[in-house]
Amino acid sequence: MYKYVLNRLLALIPVILVTSFLIYWAMSLTEGDPALMIAGDNATQEQIDQIRHELGLDQPFLIQYLNYMKGMLVGDMGTSYVTNKEVFSTFMHYLPNTLILGGSAVIVATIVSIPLGIYTAIHQNTWKDTAGMVFALFGTSMPNFWLGLMLIIAFALHLRMFPTGGLRGWSSLVLPSITVGFGLAALITRITRSSMLDVLRQDYMTTARAKGCSRDRVIYRHALKNALIPIMTAIGLQMSLVITGSVLAETVFSWPGIGRLVFESITLRDTPMVTGSIILCSILMCLINLAVDLAYAFCDPRIKAQYSKKG
Repeated sequence: MYKYVLNRLLALIPVILVTSFLIYWAMSLTEGDPALMIAGDNATQEQIDQIRHELGLDQPFLIQYLNYMKGMLVGDMGTSYVTNKEVFSTFMHYLPNTLILGGSAVIVATIVSIPLGIYTAIHQNTWKDTAGMVFALFGTSMPNFWLGLMLIIAFALHLRMFPTGGLRGWSSLVLPSITVGFGLAALITRITRSSMLDVLRQDYMTTARAKGCSRDRVIYRHALKNALIPIMTAIGLQMSLVITGSVLAETVFSWPGIGRLVFESITLRDTPMVTGSIILCSILMCLINLAVDLAYAFCDPRIKAQYSKKG
């Protein structure tokens, strides 16, 4: 088990190298001059050249990238061109807000989707199953920024129940978490239904019923436990995507999170902030996926045995 975890952590090294190179290369292709943005419109050419030299922007691309990676080896992820603050400290300042939003959205999605997925699986090929799948299809196909705008108009502007945006206490978390969680709930519902239907057809389900187990015991004790692996995979994957991909929701609700930070940094061509933030997000996604893999062992002893063999 320990060797398995160590191997997964060592696998982060090529992920960091590939991610950092691609992002640094992509940012070098964008238009605009960071030195001109920092110096301002009234700066002379000499001042702009001086800033470019101080930032190392007058060097070849590979030299700039290697210098950046050398700094990472000693824990220096660079300084923002715009705010002149350290990238790592800025990222860690915004990270809790994104984790709160992502965690709340996943909780909302889980509370809604797992019971609904079980309910539709039990009532397969009935109007109840059809209604649940229509909900899942609607949630999957609906853009979350549109849902966010509709919730703002209905509950913030007309009913004045929640703030329109920003971070103003727990009440400001309700609308963003529903916006992000609605799409997640639709996907997890479909996966839960499919997984439950697959398990309910197994022979040991028939055996459990023949032994006189109650309907609830068969469903929640035997079927759900064996159907949890794909459900946990979906929840873990969605958690990773929410943390790194909730840019639209954070922009609509003016939520001070990582997605909005990266979006604004790309707009301002703040290469150190964009590169450092995406590298840290990649590490965070790998750690979340590792936690999900390890959680499998608590649901299925066979997987724990496989981890032990790998270790």
